[in-house]
Amino acid sequence: MRTNIYSGFAVIATTMIAVLCGCGQSPEVSDVSESTTPATVTQTEQTPAPGNGILGNPDYVAFSYGGYRKSTRDDVPTVAQLKEDMQILSAMGVKLLRTYNTQQYTHAANLLEAIEQLRKEDSDFEMCVMLGAWIDCDGAWTDAPNHDAEDLENNTAEIDAAVALANKYPKTVKMIAVGNEAMVHWATTYFVKPAVILKWVNHLQRLKASGELPADVWVTSSDNFASWGGGDASYRNSDLESLIEAVDFVSLHTYPFHDTHYQSAFWVAPSSESGLSAKEKAEAAIERAKSKAISQYQNTLTYIKALGLNKPIHIGETGWASVAASLYGATGSQAADEYKAKLFYDATRTWTEEAGMSCFYFEAFDEKWKDPNDPDGSENHFGLIDINGRAKYVLWDKVDAGVFNGLTRNGVSITKTFDGDETALTESILTVPDESDLGNLALKTVNEQRTLGEPATESSYVILNKTMIPDESNDMTYPSAPLKLNVWEGTCGMEMPNDGVIRVTTGTGDWWGCGLEIQASGKGENLSTFESGTLHFEIKGDTKSHFTIGFQTGVYTAGTQTNNAVAFGPDEKRELSEEWKKWSIPMTELISGANLTDVTAVTFVRGDRQLDGKHIELKNLYFTQK
Repeated sequence: MRTNIYSGFAVIATTMIAVLCGCGQSPEVSDVSESTTPATVTQTEQTPAPGNGILGNPDYVAFSYGGYRKSTRDDVPTVAQLKEDMQILSAMGVKLLRTYNTQQYTHAANLLEAIEQLRKEDSDFEMCVMLGAWIDCDGAWTDAPNHDAEDLENNTAEIDAAVALANKYPKTVKMIAVGNEAMVHWATTYFVKPAVILKWVNHLQRLKASGELPADVWVTSSDNFASWGGGDASYRNSDLESLIEAVDFVSLHTYPFHDTHYQSAFWVAPSSESGLSAKEKAEAAIERAKSKAISQYQNTLTYIKALGLNKPIHIGETGWASVAASLYGATGSQAADEYKAKLFYDATRTWTEEAGMSCFYFEAFDEKWKDPNDPDGSENHFGLIDINGRAKYVLWDKVDAGVFNGLTRNGVSITKTFDGDETALTESILTVPDESDLGNLALKTVNEQRTLGEPATESSYVILNKTMIPDESNDMTYPSAPLKLNVWEGTCGMEMPNDGVIRVTTGTGDWWGCGLEIQASGKGENLSTFESGTLHFEIKGDTKSHFTIGFQTGVYTAGTQTNNAVAFGPDEKRELSEEWKKWSIPMTELISGANLTDVTAVTFVRGDRQLDGKHIELKNLYFTQK
């Protein structure tokens, strides 16, 4: 998975050719806009392009869709259940859906059949689909994924099934997306290189040219903005350039919601908002989230235009969870609640409709299979209708207008969350953290004389130490920005009481991790002068977990992150003791392709074997140049 009206861009609109059967007979306008000044929205030109009359058409409201009701996708919804959902969505004005798999589960086939039956029952019923074909690397979802090769058997089956379904249901299938977040590097268990996606896109384009696939089916890949060149330059290569040229449009993902945790500087309330109510802070923060999404879109557009290409961009995914546990909930960035979810949805629709873009909003209904072990996990709560068939705040007006009258989901009528009590809804708003809080525990002792990005030239870089106190009389420095105590995906616990000891409660899932991360919107500390130096720390604990400890460079969400670490564990040369022990680890043992000009987590700990929920304690952390 994984945006709102903004007045800072000009629109270069692309008029699409209407398709003559089934879905879409209106002219389309597709945004390929670029930022100018934050004051105007101007439609400057129209360029004819092939199309199907659907993308960018405001009459075709788009959603990402999964109809799963249960905690596993093995329990595929029936055609009858999917017809229920289609009628609910149609009542909302939705006419365009995006799916994710073709043959791994029968969901897509059932959905297309449900739409076909509804069309036969009612000639006015209209629903179109962007069919997703899931793409994996070789060895995906194992301990040894090979990102330089593809899972040829799975990928071939997915593409073949997409072609077969598009030919069977030509009035419904109007787009095929080759892969979902299949190129972004943080999809560590399955991502592939652009050459793999390009291969299959070219295959589908050849089938269109030969008449073996309907000519009005648009082909794309649906991926993170960074994967399309709008982020770190490491993604940009000749294969990506060829892919952008080969697709009919770019399906771009942007998630400011996730960034409230991973790049929280934009999210927290500045001091000027200290007197605002929780509601007012939420409104201001969503404005910043909107700008974040637009900047990611804009960066992608700028890259594409620099290639000399005029390619339509549409939003393949964005969304906002209404419930979350640690990372985005009350103990994290405090982003997840129904009020903010409504603000973001409304702003997103306004932006994309005025810009002439489609937005496959994520998502129509909550799906609890996404995080079955944590009912409050944010991934379970991106829907506009919850798992019990209750319309969230964003849809209350539609309930009031009676658009769901006579419709049910699993036999239950559509009602409102909070029993429609707006006072209770308002009281549930999580207060956006203040600038001084940063949304999490943080080490806030910094060297205010240095600008982040300048090389740290002192002989010692002190992260946390009760006796090493940098001042004018010694050659030591503190970090150039606060350090956030960041628990990754809620997998473990991390705290630091006033005694100067960091305490980690290890996780019990497939893995766990946490770190001390520089708080500067993804920008790291320049520790290049410590390349031949040493990392020092004291550690003790009772966990039997196998874990690594070290530092990180780059940004996870941009796919540039590297872990530079050494291993601890019962089967390693370094073992954890229940008594304090000091370690001095040469940087030469730690560095693994690191760019020391961009150290984003000065310390991290990650467990991946023998997970037991016990404890690790750390203190007196610092780097030296020797």
